[in-house]
Amino acid sequence: MSTLRRVGCSSLAVALLACTLQSQPKQKPASSQPATTVPDPGAITNGVYGNTTFEFTYRIPFGWVERTKEMSEDSNDPKKSILLLAMFERPPGATSDTVNSAVVIAAEAASSYPGLRNAEHYFGPLTELTKSKGLSVVNEPYDYSVGAKQLVRGDFSKPLGNLTMHQSTLVMMEKGYVVSFTFIGGTQDEVDGLVEGLSFGSKMTKPK
Repeated sequence: MSTLRRVGCSSLAVALLACTLQSQPKQKPASSQPATTVPDPGAITNGVYGNTTFEFTYRIPFGWVERTKEMSEDSNDPKKSILLLAMFERPPGATSDTVNSAVVIAAEAASSYPGLRNAEHYFGPLTELTKSKGLSVVNEPYDYSVGAKQLVRGDFSKPLGNLTMHQSTLVMMEKGYVVSFTFIGGTQDEVDGLVEGLSFGSKMTKPK
């Protein structure tokens, strides 16, 4: 059995998937030094989420619904795992004839995964878990740049009746944490558009 069998951040992606599936009408988931501090939970200011620990921002689509608190597990140890952001196009559970597009960002201590060497290695258990939920691999993990920042990206899809759900997850290892960025949409173009809201910078200030 893989030493990376235990999956925390990717379970958040599955939670996201579950919320997305529930919203559909019924048819006729670098650095490996130990994390020593609790990461900044971040904050939203003027429609932009900012996080000073991992030095990134995410521009939230207008009118989207935040469900970060509701999706966070009460038992989470913030030094080990933290849900940073969970945004949906509409409230989870709301019936519609389109995929409920969403963005989930999470961080988990790399020390929770004995033997984890890099971000690409994390896609082993993540892919296994997404496949168990009915998703198929569209693209195996590959290097992906967001500005000057290098991450690893994997793409997945799942048929939902007459619809297809597309999911892309970007992963990086930073300051002793595995940080995952999961994007879901009704088309790959839509997912790519959601990814464009992510940016990194070394001179961030905490939103007030």
